[in-house]
Amino acid sequence: MSGKDTYLKAIRNIGIIAHIDAGKTTLTERILYYTKKIHRLGEVHEGTATMDYMPEEQERGITITSASTSCEWNKHQVNIIDTPGHVDFTIEVERSLRVLDGAVGVFCAVGGVEPQSETVWRQSEHYRVPKIAFVNKLDRVGADFEAVLQDMEEKLHTKPLPLQFPVGQGADFAGLVDVLNQRYLRFDPQSKGAQVIQDEVPAELVEKTGVWRERLVETLADVDEGIMESYLDGSIPRVDELKAAVRRATLKLQLVPVLAGSALKNMGVQPVMDAVIDYLPAPTQVHPAEGIDPGTRQRISFPVSPDSPLSALVFKIVLEGGRPLTLMRLYSGRIKAGETVFNATQQVEQRIARLFILHAGHKTRKDEVRAGEIVAAAGMKGARTGDTLCRKDNQLVLEQISQYKPVMSLALEPRNAEEEEKLLQALDKLLLEDPTLSLTRDDDTEQIILSGMGELHLEVLLERLKREYKVDLRSGKPQVVYRETIAGEAAADDVFHRELGDAVHHGRVRLRVAPRERDKDNRIYWEMDTQGWPQAWIQAVYQAVEDGLQSGVIRGYPVQGVSVAITGMERMPDVSSQVGFHMAAGGALKKALQAARPLLMEPIMQVEVLVPEDFVGDVVSLLGTKGAKIDNMYDRGGGKVVQALTPLRQLFGFATDLRSATQGRGNFMMTFDRFDVLK
Repeated sequence: MSGKDTYLKAIRNIGIIAHIDAGKTTLTERILYYTKKIHRLGEVHEGTATMDYMPEEQERGITITSASTSCEWNKHQVNIIDTPGHVDFTIEVERSLRVLDGAVGVFCAVGGVEPQSETVWRQSEHYRVPKIAFVNKLDRVGADFEAVLQDMEEKLHTKPLPLQFPVGQGADFAGLVDVLNQRYLRFDPQSKGAQVIQDEVPAELVEKTGVWRERLVETLADVDEGIMESYLDGSIPRVDELKAAVRRATLKLQLVPVLAGSALKNMGVQPVMDAVIDYLPAPTQVHPAEGIDPGTRQRISFPVSPDSPLSALVFKIVLEGGRPLTLMRLYSGRIKAGETVFNATQQVEQRIARLFILHAGHKTRKDEVRAGEIVAAAGMKGARTGDTLCRKDNQLVLEQISQYKPVMSLALEPRNAEEEEKLLQALDKLLLEDPTLSLTRDDDTEQIILSGMGELHLEVLLERLKREYKVDLRSGKPQVVYRETIAGEAAADDVFHRELGDAVHHGRVRLRVAPRERDKDNRIYWEMDTQGWPQAWIQAVYQAVEDGLQSGVIRGYPVQGVSVAITGMERMPDVSSQVGFHMAAGGALKKALQAARPLLMEPIMQVEVLVPEDFVGDVVSLLGTKGAKIDNMYDRGGGKVVQALTPLRQLFGFATDLRSATQGRGNFMMTFDRFDVLK
């Protein structure tokens, strides 16, 4: 690496990921406070958290949108994205993980590894993101550090490496023992934890510390040859050797270093920041982002350096004063404010007017940004989530961000025509920000139908429409989004022959449909030789089939899990046309779907209820009334966890029913599992 690229070694791009209410935002607030980015501590429960800057976040005490910030620690620049924990906002986590180099997974010491923790952990594994873990809330009644470690092994199939253990738990939580350095860490309450007091390990904990250190060395020896040799020789590895081995194992995703504390009580935060610097990668220590050369379709990547050709990924669009702000990660190259870049995804040139480094709701202007940085750009009209920016003479298209299918919708009715115009303009902006939303209009009622990832997702959007965009509207009750599929095979043949305007249009298409696995995407392919046919006609048939699968034959819902083979086309001299073949293909598809025993599918949700043992019977009975199939039941944190699969349509109002059945002591989480046939 050249001397001028050494700044890359001092960058860490990290995300804070976890289940809802594990304490991610509280941890981030403490990090900002101890790095002097903010000068007073914000609290989630008081609605004053810096990173939860949207009114909806402050009212609910949850993170809805991933917020970006930057701070300095030990001469390193740390770019942090605080992501949501609620399943309705999964896309926020997905697109953040896509552009991060490392992550801090936060776990509640009482709740352990909860459902959304598993979801975001799997997402991070997909992108091969190295992680450290922070076991939070050790001051809470029922806290159990070792139970969380066991949970991580069993549920996340990962190998935790505890670098600390707590001194006392619950009300007795007093500090931490640093296993590597064999020091007792206390956090001065007078300075709000800013002063970390390091003492000798108390005599009564010396033996326990030795056991934990032996465990650490043994775990490292399993994955690191150098430590293994020292271990077999009977020599004691130096602290710097152990730290280097921890870093190697973390970057290879072999181990997950685990730290402990209570962010709310200002205990254990600085060691987390030290671990971010010591064990998580710089941009140069992860695989370069790979893309496709649009010309040759070959896989290519550029070295992580400001002197390499430009490659940047747009991972989010936010609106500020009605104007889009484009959030991007630079993987290579550099961009100057005012210059033009090439959007390889859309094949258009776009001018970047201004560049910024973000801090939650605030931003700092920059003249130039370089490889490894996470930045925001103003002035890029038409940019979308997932777009790749590069140079026109050095093009590549990076891997797209995963798409999610909405499972719930509601009807919107503006008060009058003027309000409808305002509503549609506002929805255009919200759709630009959030790729998990979709918008349609009901052919029969003319209502505007907005679809999203769940009740909370849609509720927050309604509040934003009224609060931010001042739209006066009524909304219907949330409705489940269904899918259609088929149970059998069928073939169909359709002829279109009609005079439209001054011309006759003709086309004949034969095709066959067959079921695939229900969670599979549709497949469209040719079983006929297309050589000698005009490309426009071939494209018209393919497009008609693709469009036709967006609206099934039962209730007009999208079709899923269907294979379509186009088996034949016939032409008629002088009158065959692109329009004719498009209409014939659409007609043949509709006939085939109707003959193939069409079925309606509904979203099935994985529900996990955490409840005191006294109420297990009531919860099982309640789930029975919701058509649930109980999957599993186990102990966690002094309570019972009940897991079940339930149709989404049965779960409206479930939170209220659960509160009644458990005297307010039950909590639940639901995640989308699959679409399946309506029972």
